[in-house]
Amino acid sequence: MTRPKAGASARPRGGNSAQSVSLKFLAEHLQLSPATVSLVINRSPAAKSIPQRTQERIRAAARELNYRPNFTARSLRQQRSFTIGVVVPEISEGYAALVMSGIEDHLLQEGYFYFVVSHRHRADLIEEYPRLLQQRAVEGLIAVDTACRKGVPIPVVAVSGHREVEGVTNIALDHVKAANLAIEHLAQLGHSKLAFIKGQEFSSDTEVRWEAVRGAARKAHLEIDNRLVGQLEGESSSPELGYEVTRKLLATGERFTALFAFNDISAIGAIRALREAGRRIPEDVSVVGFDDIQSAAYQNPGLTTVRQPLRQMGVIAAETLLRRINAPAKAPYPKTVTIEPELIVRESTARAKP
Repeated sequence: MTRPKAGASARPRGGNSAQSVSLKFLAEHLQLSPATVSLVINRSPAAKSIPQRTQERIRAAARELNYRPNFTARSLRQQRSFTIGVVVPEISEGYAALVMSGIEDHLLQEGYFYFVVSHRHRADLIEEYPRLLQQRAVEGLIAVDTACRKGVPIPVVAVSGHREVEGVTNIALDHVKAANLAIEHLAQLGHSKLAFIKGQEFSSDTEVRWEAVRGAARKAHLEIDNRLVGQLEGESSSPELGYEVTRKLLATGERFTALFAFNDISAIGAIRALREAGRRIPEDVSVVGFDDIQSAAYQNPGLTTVRQPLRQMGVIAAETLLRRINAPAKAPYPKTVTIEPELIVRESTARAKP
């Protein structure tokens, strides 16, 4: 018969193990100090000093014994909720989902709970959600592609935030560099007649990016024909929006050899509309997207796009918010954290025909 190791206790019998297994029992089972086990289980920053192998052994034993930390006791003991509120327009493939993956990973790693709410661009919900989340004792807010309001008494980090609001740190892409990367790429391929798809009016990136595109076009000595500028309409994140805009651009009868879309989702819809009109990609029309979502590389052809590191932006947002929460009261905080873009060249762009 196998016996427990010296100094270890046998697993308690009977009852619900999730209730009967204590931190002390788990520590004895592992022959470690309760303090060490507590640091790892509660994902304390101090746990980083504990060897990774020991951390993995503690988590494996906790799973095996179905141990659950007492979150309420931890909150009461430290008089904190360890809870974050995250506000997004919607949760679907693309921008918000990738940013959320980074936020989730870091908050879970640091032992924070979080609420996620989606407002679908409704002004009343954008106004109400921060108050509702504060009533649930969140310690800070992350707003993704959502306009921030003044007067929020807890730390706020905005991803794709472009407004200077007291108490808000903006995580923002360098849109000037992003636009220059795309326009210079197309200009070097000999494209001088470009079509553009702007974002929806409610998107926080739309006007900032469009101004950057106009500046990049001037720098490259390219004229923007207003008849070849379309704008996404509707709240859906479906490729259908880019499809419809591109059909309207084609209906003008104006010739263009390249198209720069607001995001990858609209670029995918644009490619379908171009093909239906008999245009080959990239032989007749080159297409550039924006974001570099996971499916961009697997389109046919692979989509050339401006990559903004969305998952990394989510991680940076969560890291920044937790630093602000744990900083002394009235400590200075960063107003803006600028993220660098990267041009990813794939098969949807080619040299313009003579």
